[in-house]
Amino acid sequence: MKITFKKLDEKAVIPERATPGSAGMDIFACLDENVTIPPGEIRLIPTGLTAAPDKDDVALLIYPRSGLSAKFGVSLANCVGIVDSDYRGQWMVPLINHGHEPFTVEHGMRIAQLVPTPVLFPEIEVSQDLPDTDRGAGGFGSSGI
Repeated sequence: MKITFKKLDEKAVIPERATPGSAGMDIFACLDENVTIPPGEIRLIPTGLTAAPDKDDVALLIYPRSGLSAKFGVSLANCVGIVDSDYRGQWMVPLINHGHEPFTVEHGMRIAQLVPTPVLFPEIEVSQDLPDTDRGAGGFGSSGI
């Protein structure tokens, strides 16, 4: 598959893998000035990018960077971001500071990671009956610890 990126800001950095085996491509902040996120608050961080995958049956999933989360408590406010294959607006990354200290995002900082993922488009059917299973309606914890 191929993803075509468009820079909406000349300072934008195209996502790239940190190592050849990296599953995700790093996404970089595109800022005119630093953004400080106080503890418990959310800030939308622009990337200066938009993109077009060459297939419709793919979602471009944006995940937190584990280093930012583990070291500073900074993660994505929406847990995982989804860029639909037909979206052409600027990518914005909602970062939340779960830490105890203010965190400053600088231009060019790696703030998230992109993982292209295939998606299924199921045919929808409505019914009053579903097939029985061994589990049935057993919910949280019903299969043990």
